[in-house]
Amino acid sequence: MSLPDTQPNMAYSKLLAKMHKALKAAGRAPDAAYLTAVSKNQPWEVIAPVLAAGQRRFGENRVQEAMMRWSDVRESYSDLELRLIGPLQSNKAAEAVAFFDVIESIDRDKIARVVAEEIQKQGRHPTLYVQVNIGEEEQKAGVLPLEADGFLRACADYGLKIDGLMCIPPVEGPRGPYFALLKKIADRNGIVHLSMGMSDDFETALAFGSTEIRVGSAIFGSR
Repeated sequence: MSLPDTQPNMAYSKLLAKMHKALKAAGRAPDAAYLTAVSKNQPWEVIAPVLAAGQRRFGENRVQEAMMRWSDVRESYSDLELRLIGPLQSNKAAEAVAFFDVIESIDRDKIARVVAEEIQKQGRHPTLYVQVNIGEEEQKAGVLPLEADGFLRACADYGLKIDGLMCIPPVEGPRGPYFALLKKIADRNGIVHLSMGMSDDFETALAFGSTEIRVGSAIFGSR
């Protein structure tokens, strides 16, 4: 169900205020982290007001859906940044490398190899994040925490520059320990960017060093 045009703007403003408050409480600079607005599955009428309000980073789950939604819009917004935050299938790797500015879901050896091949073929270098299955949950994608160091070395062997790590912690229980673990993996591998924290836990994530929160329902409402 769509929201009235004014509602996404109000929710967006409130979200930014909470984000800045959380950064201040953690003793971090106001620009130490940024927001990716998760526009997946949302109708354009709720995305447009947020885009008009100045938001330029948007996260999408599916390659085809993102291309249909954003291809024409991109012509009017040169500073638009589109991020693939959902699982990437190998048969969509070529389109993903060509279209997205950031791919946050490098999650297994086959995807690392195919993305490396497409980068070489296309000469286009999107920013890459490795997804870590931080809670070791069977239903979630990502490399296991104990395998993350080795996977990052394998990515380097394929010629991939990994700029960040991403995780989705388990729904049950405290999130802090999972965020702390991702930060630890990042620190020992010299990785600065951490994509962690969503609508219900972004303040905790910011306290544990997140540099990017991915928020959808708190801005656009649930569908």
